Amino acid sequence: MVSFIRRGRNGMKAAAGNTKNDDPLANILIDCGLPLIFKASKALPLPAVSSNKKEFVRAYVNSLTVFQKEAIVTSRRAGQTWRLASDEGKYLRGNDAAPAPLTFLTIGMVSSFMNEIIALAKLRRISLNAIVLVQDNFYSMKGAMNLGTMLAGAEDVHIEAKIDSPSDQVTLQGLVTDAIAASPMGALMRDHKTNLFTLTHNGKQIATKTVPELDSRLVGADHAGNIKMAKGDWAQILTRGDLTPKNQNTNSFAGSSLANHQNRLLHLRGICTLREDGVKVIEQQLFNPHGSIYYFLSDESAQDGGHALAPNAATYISAGIGFCFMTQFGRFAKMKHSKLHAYSIVQDAHFTVGGASGCTGKAGDFSPLETHVFLESDEDDDFARHILEVAERTCFLHAFCRTSIKAKVKVSRL
Repeated sequence: MVSFIRRGRNGMKAAAGNTKNDDPLANILIDCGLPLIFKASKALPLPAVSSNKKEFVRAYVNSLTVFQKEAIVTSRRAGQTWRLASDEGKYLRGNDAAPAPLTFLTIGMVSSFMNEIIALAKLRRISLNAIVLVQDNFYSMKGAMNLGTMLAGAEDVHIEAKIDSPSDQVTLQGLVTDAIAASPMGALMRDHKTNLFTLTHNGKQIATKTVPELDSRLVGADHAGNIKMAKGDWAQILTRGDLTPKNQNTNSFAGSSLANHQNRLLHLRGICTLREDGVKVIEQQLFNPHGSIYYFLSDESAQDGGHALAPNAATYISAGIGFCFMTQFGRFAKMKHSKLHAYSIVQDAHFTVGGASGCTGKAGDFSPLETHVFLESDEDDDFARHILEVAERTCFLHAFCRTSIKAKVKVSRL
């Protein structure tokens, strides 16, 4: 079992693993005094891998309470490690102390698409005086937990680019459409991915049986537990706003996501703009289930034209998938009153750089995720296999990976 930073400023050494805190009033993310997002003073080392993809992102994701989680994410290309935190809102009887897991994928996606639009516009010499990118993500949850029929789904993504430019509509439509295809997230939407897993229960690796198994052990995961916070004003990277205004899809409120029978549509929105220094400012709205607005900053590393002032798109994407997957373990255990004491994952993602931002001229590509799951419980190994199967089946973002979906693109004028 790997270790994770838990509490204290500037990297107080963490305890190995985690004992899940079932106190509904526990608010470790606030009580620990750490910013919800901060950069580590030194990037964690990553193991050598045989992938031909230029980007390798490893995320260590740990449960702090039933739904509060932290991720320690390292991007090989950026050469940085970031710590990010997530919580759930009233719909899961969480504290809403940090953004919901699905938020992070939306933030990463819209950031990645903005990167490719700006880069491709420069390559094609298209003048963009201003741009606002609005992305709507939709997911579904249908079935009954007690019958084993509950299944998450991912729906088509709606993207509107509001642009001030002298170029004509056809040129701008082609720009945005091609930029989305150039992003590695374009590949994750376009292609069906069969993600792979290993399972370790109470310190012993066991066969997964019901989910696709990764034929290798975890390597190079001995450094995750003792990171130190770099100097900087990290509080500005993530700030909380008011409740999201309700819309026609808002119908899930307190405790709704714990219902045994479900047939619901989830709806999130990310609104991305650019500061003068190129840092992306993203407003995240959670329409259904109903939750808070959060404001994020995202920035790329120097080699990708940024200043590394905030997590890059790849970091947000990887954290989001890991957070969402982890939520399903906590949700199942809470609904079934199972004796699950600790759960964590190590998630490896391999994908290409953007076709425009990385100057490859090719469409993006994204390999199947490799996720190592660690569980501690008073239950038997069959329970561990079953909860892994349920988590994979009910995770919205693993559904996103295994589903071929489209980007519905609209270009309008600012």
